[in-house]
Amino acid sequence: MIKIKDEAIGGLSAGIVGTVIGFPLDLIKTRMQTTQIAKNKGIISIGASIARKEGVLALYKGVVPPLISLSILNTLNFSSYSIFREYYSASHGWDVRNALAGMTVGPFGSLISSMEGMIKTQMQLDNVSRKRFRNSLHCLTALVKENGFLVLYNGHVVNTVRECVFLGTYFYTYEGVRELLVHRYDVDARIGVPFSGGLAGALAWFVSFPLDCIRAGVQGQVMGPNVKKGFYTALDLWKTKGIMGLYAGVSPSIARAFLVSGSRFSAYEFALWMLRESHDAREI
Repeated sequence: MIKIKDEAIGGLSAGIVGTVIGFPLDLIKTRMQTTQIAKNKGIISIGASIARKEGVLALYKGVVPPLISLSILNTLNFSSYSIFREYYSASHGWDVRNALAGMTVGPFGSLISSMEGMIKTQMQLDNVSRKRFRNSLHCLTALVKENGFLVLYNGHVVNTVRECVFLGTYFYTYEGVRELLVHRYDVDARIGVPFSGGLAGALAWFVSFPLDCIRAGVQGQVMGPNVKKGFYTALDLWKTKGIMGLYAGVSPSIARAFLVSGSRFSAYEFALWMLRESHDAREI
């Protein structure tokens, strides 16, 4: 029987750790997806350029909304996944019902991640040319004041599809690889868990990346009455950058995904282990 409180605490731990570690690489990914400045440059050169021209703290510009929202989002995702996994009677390992449980969480998670993505993307691109926003709260209030509350859900449809694809791949891969390494081949969990999580994150990002690239294109525009929707954003990417335009910025995303997801699942499993130890100690 799952303990929702424990799952929520585990998800919260995963969200905080993953965001702090992965945010600079996420910013680099967004620049590569949405600007011409980053064309033909690598992860290290772009990161060094941002730090040199805009300051080291620019690598964390816009971090507050994702730190808050991703903590909430991971609490929701991990606890909801556990509920749906139990509902579908999924087994550990390569059980397609784990993918179904992850995909079922997608529409719920996107209610949070669409807003988070909008603020984060606007803030990450603000240093490039516009420099309109003082901080994340100013960005949020200015966007809502100028365009109405629903501007925060620009790109919501494509983001919801992305969440379903991502989470289905994410949890299915993690459950399968973890069962294979830790239980079948007796790999130490301290190695097996972060490796399984890292591989799951990298694969999930690779599969869902074109959708994320379209989402970033939609949410990275100057908001107004003539913003392009997902279909036209995808067409523009195709015309200007070709098919590889849908994978612009994939290398920092894969690197970030491996680091973040490995640390995220490690934090999640460690938190659950600590809670189980605490419960057992009380029962003695």
